Amino acid sequence: MTILEPVPGRSVPCEACPFRTNPTFRDFSPPELEFISAFKSGELNAEVGTTLFLEDTNSPHLYTVLAGWAFRYKMLPDGRRQILNFALPGDFLGLQTSVFDKMGHSAEALTDMVLCIFPREKLWELFSGHPSLSFDVTWLAAREERVLDENLLSVGRRSALERMAYVLLHLFRRAEDLGLTKGDRIEFPFFQQHLADMLGMSLVHANNTLRRLTSQKVVHWKQKVFRLLDRDRLAEIAGYEFAERQPRPFI
Repeated sequence: MTILEPVPGRSVPCEACPFRTNPTFRDFSPPELEFISAFKSGELNAEVGTTLFLEDTNSPHLYTVLAGWAFRYKMLPDGRRQILNFALPGDFLGLQTSVFDKMGHSAEALTDMVLCIFPREKLWELFSGHPSLSFDVTWLAAREERVLDENLLSVGRRSALERMAYVLLHLFRRAEDLGLTKGDRIEFPFFQQHLADMLGMSLVHANNTLRRLTSQKVVHWKQKVFRLLDRDRLAEIAGYEFAERQPRPFI
């Protein structure tokens, strides 16, 4: 297991951040940009499999995912794993350590990643001096809570087919907003075991459920290349509601 170690310096200045030109994100005002540029202390390059956070430990850093995928998870003493969510570019990681003494979950790089580093000790300066950015942090935390609400609903009440349909459509749309898809295709970086661990299924059950969606010709997934063949039908199976997309904040 590789543990992430900070490296000072930066290669992408905040002024040239690619999120600023993506309509998915709300851009900074000039004063906000000046503060965020000073708040950012550097970047980290993390290889696939790197542990970003470890449950029950304390991290002095907060991160924004600049590139790559990660997943947050909890482990039971017997080794069973529950994946809580996937982190994509623009997501903010590590906020728990700013509120509690220790992380309540672990996080691992699913691909090679680049992360922007923010010192946790300076977070109060953001809250005390920049109300709009404070709202952004609150929005990001509320969004994470909303995602966890849906995940809990899936594990607790949705059928296996509904669960699988929901998470596949949800992840595809998130990636689509970031420009990571090509038409109806994306190369998902995770395996069926990751989906099984997220949806509370065995690997065999997850595989059989995915086969049912494939047989209905709504999706196709082979060698990590996923195709969304029938978006409306997949949404119907999942009970997925297409909310109007609004520019979202990032730090």
